[in-house]
Amino acid sequence: MVNRTPGGAHFAFTDRWGGVSAAPRDSLNLGGAVGDEPTAVAANRTRAATELGLDPARVVWMNQVHGRDVAVVDRPWPPGDTPPVDGVVHAGAELALAVLTADCTPVLLADPVAAVIGAAHAGRPGLVAGVVPATVEAMVELGARPDRIEAGLGPSVCGACYEVPERMRDEVAAVVPQAYATTSWGTPAVDVAAGVCAQLDALGVRAVDAPPVCTLESKDHFSYRRERVTGRLGSYVWLESNR
Repeated sequence: MVNRTPGGAHFAFTDRWGGVSAAPRDSLNLGGAVGDEPTAVAANRTRAATELGLDPARVVWMNQVHGRDVAVVDRPWPPGDTPPVDGVVHAGAELALAVLTADCTPVLLADPVAAVIGAAHAGRPGLVAGVVPATVEAMVELGARPDRIEAGLGPSVCGACYEVPERMRDEVAAVVPQAYATTSWGTPAVDVAAGVCAQLDALGVRAVDAPPVCTLESKDHFSYRRERVTGRLGSYVWLESNR
């Protein structure tokens, strides 16, 4: 588990270890819709939040559907009533926001001056749909400024590994040219993280580094493309007083 503290906001990313889930979702699976035992998922979410110094009851999770809808939240959703969104924003320091991934790119955003945070789930469909710009726009409506927003990208499949049909690559690149990629073995690919970085740069959000880990290459991280039946990683953003 990695914890970053850029400019007063906190970004944290889990790996797959340290939980209670059984194989093939072993062991820190945080995804509630991947066939795992609900009690194991709940225990893992509590364990991860506690390790980060967060109140598990104040972490907001999304029902991710690979779209561009964004919700503004001031409290966690009631159990069983989570709307289908791929972006969430919060004004204040009362909540932590979380993203689930197993190859897609988790995008964490914070303007500590305005006390506004955001989180987005950016897979290939979400990249094309514009979920990251939509999340930044929602933050701006709450008082954030793009030039103050800090961004962090979590573990995701890299452009050298994310093989797709040539037509699909061309369709993505027609919307986000920077996502055009080629695998290390010479076939068409998409680089979602590079596309996200380009979208952020176009919005005036400060440059971010590419994710340090490729989920497909790392056995310490869940990867849907590698394993199909597997768990989900968690990425968290919060402001200091949420502790």
